[in-house]
Parts: sequence; C-alpha cells; structure tokens
Amino acid sequence: MAGSLPDRVQISSDVLYQELDGESVLLDLKSERYFGLDDVGTRIWMLLGERGDPAFVCAQLAAEYDAEEATLRRDVAELIAKLAEAGLVTVDPSTSGGHAAGQAP
Repeated sequence: MAGSLPDRVQISSDVLYQELDGESVLLDLKSERYFGLDDVGTRIWMLLGERGDPAFVCAQLAAEYDAEEATLRRDVAELIAKLAEAGLVTVDPSTSGGHAAGQAP
C-alpha cells in the first residue's frame, strides 16, 4: 500500500549497484534489466543498504532535506514498492501497523 512503510527491507543479493555522479544504476542479474535512480533515490537505496529500516531512512532524509514527513514517508514507500515489484528488494510487511513501546514484535 502506498504511504505505508514496511518494517524491514532487504536488498536482493542478485542486484549490482554502481553510483555515477550522484545517481545510480542497478543491474538485476536475474532479469538482466537495468534500473536508474536519481540522487534522492540513490540516497534512499544507500540508506536501505545500511540499515534496511524504512523509518530510519525517513528520519535521515528529514534531517538532510527540507521536506514534510508525510511526503517523505509516501515517497519512500512508493520507491520501496517499485523496487519490490521489480524484484530488487524483499519487503517484510508491517505487523499490525508498528510496535508499541516495550512490546516484542
């Protein structure tokens, strides 16, 4: 669902990544298809690779860019959905919309 962030995202081991002048090219080794990301998409990709946590990605982007949180969440969720549809990432869906503080997942 667009606008709903998953709990975790894992980049596929079948994807090669190359950054070129702030943008990036992704090659899916399974489908042999190339995908391009602009500078913001590249930053999202890099942050997902570091942590795999979409909420962290949104918090980091909020610190780096002048954008509303709702807009960031929507844009990150949409990019993750597109990446998942293309088989570039695996998504662990949210469990009942998040976890309450102190509760185990």
